[in-house]
Amino acid sequence: MLYGLGAVAFGVKDNGFSFFLLLYYNQVLGLPESWVGLGIMLALMADAVFDPVVGYLSDHHHSRWGRRHPFLYASAVPAAVAYWFLWNPPAGLSHEALLAYFLVVSVLVRVFVAVNEIPSASLVPELTDQYDERTSILSYRFFFGWWGGLAMTVLAYAVFLQPDAAHPVGVLNPAGYGTYGLVASITMCAAILVSAIGTHAYIPYLKHPPEKRHAGLAGAFRELMETLSNRSFLALFAASIFGAMAGGLIAALAIYINTYFWELTSSQISVLVLGYFVSAVLAVAIAPGLSRRIGKKRAAIATSLAAILIGPLPVALRLLGVFPPNGSPTLIPLLFSFGTVTIALLIMSGILTSSMVADIVEDSEVVTGRRSEGIFVAANSFVQKAVSGIGIFASSLLLGAIGFPRGAKPGEVDPAVVHRLGLVYAPTIVVLYLIALAFLATYRISRDVHQANLRRLGREDKREPMRRSAP
Repeated sequence: MLYGLGAVAFGVKDNGFSFFLLLYYNQVLGLPESWVGLGIMLALMADAVFDPVVGYLSDHHHSRWGRRHPFLYASAVPAAVAYWFLWNPPAGLSHEALLAYFLVVSVLVRVFVAVNEIPSASLVPELTDQYDERTSILSYRFFFGWWGGLAMTVLAYAVFLQPDAAHPVGVLNPAGYGTYGLVASITMCAAILVSAIGTHAYIPYLKHPPEKRHAGLAGAFRELMETLSNRSFLALFAASIFGAMAGGLIAALAIYINTYFWELTSSQISVLVLGYFVSAVLAVAIAPGLSRRIGKKRAAIATSLAAILIGPLPVALRLLGVFPPNGSPTLIPLLFSFGTVTIALLIMSGILTSSMVADIVEDSEVVTGRRSEGIFVAANSFVQKAVSGIGIFASSLLLGAIGFPRGAKPGEVDPAVVHRLGLVYAPTIVVLYLIALAFLATYRISRDVHQANLRRLGREDKREPMRRSAP
């Protein structure tokens, strides 16, 4: 649980970027949507390039606090400070200056969070070699990541982003974003430090870095390419490309769908988000059992496919004219139910695929003789961030292409524009996720393959560090 608490920082940051950032800088501060989308994409791609560097350095770092913990401690305060600045830009900046500020601070936030997130996520394969226990540990990580991020999102909708006389739509009230940034920053810093201190006692049981050697930049690059050539990793890598594109589109357009397609208030949106707390509990309760019963790959495919079938249904049914109209008393309960089930399925899929990444560590070690947790986590993060940035950028272009107005008020947007928003949203998401599943199906590490890898490495009967008493 102490390990999982560290994911609160990532959840807070991720939800802030997903739910509010595009809307805040576009609709509230007035930057053109294409500028904001481009800034988000460039920040994501800069962060994605930095991730493999952090992963490689944490794999090879030598210190009395092990490979990962120095990075955790070093990231806490800088990540929090940068996040505060993101939501508190100086007043009176021109559009060009605001874009430059937004880009620089976004990059800093993502880089500092990566200095924590990559080493922290890399701890999972070190804490246990066991196939199913990895899924269990990651369930806690996803649970706290979702609950932390959602709690801050609900707090923003229900408390900070409230309407006043000058701003009848709460999410368009600029005053709330500064307070949100302060509370979120403090929460991120506390979560990182609590998790780092809470897992500090396990440092003696974690894996040791390889002996120091002077391979140079060329040698490091060759080692990186050799490690990332693993067949199962390439399967997940390709699946992540299309999954991240879909996720980027969903993240950027969700608030537009809720605010303009369904015409929900901030309070109503916060009610829907409350359902995601239930989703996280369901995912944590169900995912480890699915892993034990049918294996990670089959479970990940099954949960993802179910989410693809259920998630876009409300939008599709509305376009077909068979869903309750906006303002209907049955609308919120239906959206709540669909959203809760869909998010639970997506969290389960995320837990299972992350656990699949952990199993690649030993599969690669059999061939290369090296443990490269950081590199695999960073590379997976690299593609998700870089490509989701493309998805967010594409969403900003999509808004421009369908003629979505700036400074729009719910209920006052041309119905044809709202219809086009739903028309491109649902089919695009489904197609991208189906392509991702096709690549996921080529992943080859089953429970039996993992056990065989442990036998080759002489670790099948090794006592698990998580079951030892802390020193």
